[in-house]
Amino acid sequence: MKYVVFLGDGMADLPVEELNNLTPLDCASHPGMDLIAQKGRFGMTQTIPQGMPAGSDVANMSVLGYDPRIYYSGRSPFEALSIGIDLKPEDVTYRCNLVTLSEESQMEDAIMIDYSAGEIDSDTARENIVWMQKAFNSERIAFYPGISYRHCLVLRDASVGAQTVPPHDISGKPIRAFLPKGNNADLLRTMMEFSYQELNKLPVNKERAEKGLNSANAVWLWGEGRKPSLPSFKTKYNVCGGMISAVDLLQGIAKSIEMEKIAVSNITGNYHTDFAAKGKAAIQALDNGLDFVYIHVEAPDECGHHGELKEKIWSIEQIDQLIIQPVLQYLENSKEDFGVLVMPDHPTPLKILTHSSDPVPFAMYFKGDERQRNVRFTEQDARGTGIFEPEAFQLMNHLIKKDY
Repeated sequence: MKYVVFLGDGMADLPVEELNNLTPLDCASHPGMDLIAQKGRFGMTQTIPQGMPAGSDVANMSVLGYDPRIYYSGRSPFEALSIGIDLKPEDVTYRCNLVTLSEESQMEDAIMIDYSAGEIDSDTARENIVWMQKAFNSERIAFYPGISYRHCLVLRDASVGAQTVPPHDISGKPIRAFLPKGNNADLLRTMMEFSYQELNKLPVNKERAEKGLNSANAVWLWGEGRKPSLPSFKTKYNVCGGMISAVDLLQGIAKSIEMEKIAVSNITGNYHTDFAAKGKAAIQALDNGLDFVYIHVEAPDECGHHGELKEKIWSIEQIDQLIIQPVLQYLENSKEDFGVLVMPDHPTPLKILTHSSDPVPFAMYFKGDERQRNVRFTEQDARGTGIFEPEAFQLMNHLIKKDY
């Protein structure tokens, strides 16, 4: 038995006025998703439990079958694990974004211009993080470079209790009301204020500004957490799984559940990625003996954050054409039984430029299913089936047990 999850990060949306109150899923061509919805089990599900943050960490834990209310310990520890940081139970981690703030005399008066510093390249980003490490290095404080704008801060032997806000939640807004509060807040704000005064002086950031690119003129610290403790995917479901993702967060979640990281060249966390390479890598992994592959594509989410309507529709179409359809064809031609699940992790509505905790559509299909619904994989058609799974972490049990 083979299993594949096609996860289009942030694919779901709200009606868009420019699209005559349709959504990107309504307007995109995605016959592969539609086929799964037409023949399989199709409805809506809640990936974000009530009261929990509407993040990809919580949502993807749900899709992978782990109840976030039991297992969630913060976002940043997953990213720390993905870049090889050795965490101890008493350590506290923070996600460290390189961001672009408006230029003001005081950081508190700045506006969040760009939560990704122009999707800064990893080599340039590293120089910024190395500078922060030199400034604050001690036995208790360490900055670690990651990929693009996504990095980590670790406080050794520290307590938790900071209240922080993701930078992608405050695009275009004054930051004053969203600066860290609570425990560790003074230290976090000191680091952020230092970065705001110093990073623009680095040659790499001066070069970006001269080219008209958004420079990394500050770090933004958020996503507090401790090292997670989760049962392995193999122990929980008795299948050998692998993860395909360009994003540290998903790679870290995979590592925490002892799932194989499937390396793919030329993939990124935006729509400038090699969609076809992900499809080919999934087929190769299944052909080489893996039972389960989780294919995560970040592109629609990033388009939602940036308000890129056409690019979001195009990304959905590329996921379908270059990943879902080839993998489905491979599975149908194989001699094995299989089950597939397609869904977003959460909505990233273009209207609000960030995540929401609203329910999302899902479709699950097993080889031999022959339902004949006149539906497409859209939010409206999913709601119209009347099927609602209130706890998305249950979907993985249904997929593995083939009982849906």
